[in-house]
Amino acid sequence: MIRQRRMNLAVVSLLALLAFSGCKPDSPATTGGGKPADGKKLVVGFSQIGAESSWRTAETNSIRGEAEKRKDKVELKFSDAQQKQEKQIEALQAFIAQGVNVIILAPVVKTGWDPVLKEAKQRNIPVILVDRGITVSDDSLYATLIAADFVAEGKQAAEWLAKKTGGKANVVELQGTPGADAAIERQKGFKDELAKHPGMKIIKSQDGDFKLAKGKEVMEAFLKDKDSKIDAVFAHNDDMALGAIQAIEDAGKVPGKDILVVSIDGVKGAFEAMVAGKLNCTIECNPLLGPAAFEAVEKLAAGKPVEKKVVVPGELFEQSKAKDAIGGRKY
Repeated sequence: MIRQRRMNLAVVSLLALLAFSGCKPDSPATTGGGKPADGKKLVVGFSQIGAESSWRTAETNSIRGEAEKRKDKVELKFSDAQQKQEKQIEALQAFIAQGVNVIILAPVVKTGWDPVLKEAKQRNIPVILVDRGITVSDDSLYATLIAADFVAEGKQAAEWLAKKTGGKANVVELQGTPGADAAIERQKGFKDELAKHPGMKIIKSQDGDFKLAKGKEVMEAFLKDKDSKIDAVFAHNDDMALGAIQAIEDAGKVPGKDILVVSIDGVKGAFEAMVAGKLNCTIECNPLLGPAAFEAVEKLAAGKPVEKKVVVPGELFEQSKAKDAIGGRKY
């Protein structure tokens, strides 16, 4: 009897302590989990890579703009990772702790996401990937990927260059951020297609981190090697191509003539360079992903299924098309 009373007193004391501290057993600090509470806004956390290019800025503006159109029912929490994966992971952990309903992630690299995405899954917070894919142990760790076909983009660039040069060219490659999905797959598509043309070879390849200044720096180093004749540049994005164009001009050569330049993204700056005759070709990679991202957000919040991958189509533009197309560019 005495022992039973002591046990009862212990239970009462524990419950009182929990009540005093404001905690409840098995009760999470926040809600999360797709659907917002009645009368509450849908809270979306968006972890962006950074602002390394005009393409990236256009993507950010598209997603923020789409959230603004829905501001009566959506609250967007935004985080800029400054191209650091650790900052993105910290942002996702913060979103999870805050109990957001959905997370939008533009991942800086392909790998290293399992632990934080498992945390999101445990809290029933769906994750939407935009513009870059990831490699995970379980595909259920993310709901959908909305992106272009990067392998196809690289292939298109190589096909165009092979046709333009008659299948004979020494090519230098400006790669994107090491480990990034876009860099890996664009390189694969380009190399696979180039392998069909024995007279074409990549003589130098180095990362320019998707940045204009770094693209210029790398191209300057390539041009200093007087023993290597460069016929063409393949840049994984337009910003690096624009940097390469500056380096080519500084070296006393004519970009677009002495050295052909082909790149990917289709930003307005690339069209301006094509009109000026300095860039030969760009393959469009549409950054205006806001509408598709928020369509997925609303479906997930309503408990509806979404496609595992949504491929965003693009178009190849040559110099000859640039003048007519530039007026309609939105980014």
